[in-house]
Amino acid sequence: MATSDFKEIESKMHKCVEATRGEFAAIRTGRASPALLDRLVVEAYGQPAPLKQVAGVSIPDSRTLMITAWDKGVVSEIRKAIEKSDLGLTPNVDGTAIRLVIPPLNEERRRDLAKLVKKKGEDGRIAVRNVRHHAHDELKNELKSHSITEDENKRMQDTLQKLTDKYVKEIDGLVVAKEKEIMEV
Repeated sequence: MATSDFKEIESKMHKCVEATRGEFAAIRTGRASPALLDRLVVEAYGQPAPLKQVAGVSIPDSRTLMITAWDKGVVSEIRKAIEKSDLGLTPNVDGTAIRLVIPPLNEERRRDLAKLVKKKGEDGRIAVRNVRHHAHDELKNELKSHSITEDENKRMQDTLQKLTDKYVKEIDGLVVAKEKEIMEV
């Protein structure tokens, strides 16, 4: 396993962290964030399109998202997409703009969201460990075929574990930060 292979492994682990960060961005807290709408797909001009391609999103205040459609013809489709989504928000249409007011979270909902964050964090850690597991298997095969020595194997295993620990720790930090954000009143 060459140094370039470790760069690829590190890249895969980094993608696991970024995927977890993206999952967390989609979790609604009591605060307005355009990331809430990142996964929203709108039926525009006869085909599905991400919201970003048909409208702009701004934050006029801490609890409001303002969606401004580029074309008045897609406003009703944006409204339908929001209503069908799992966001639990009610769109208020005003011409080419749609207002989304983010209601404050109650204590029970905060606890549920904290559990969801922990679950998604664990999913991210599992993904990182899966990358490590595949690399570990590759090292075993190289050792069996005598491509590497026992010492090289040990050194590479240590490097692999350090990478894994680094990215798992990064995900743990994301979990703590998101839980803190959710529990803030």
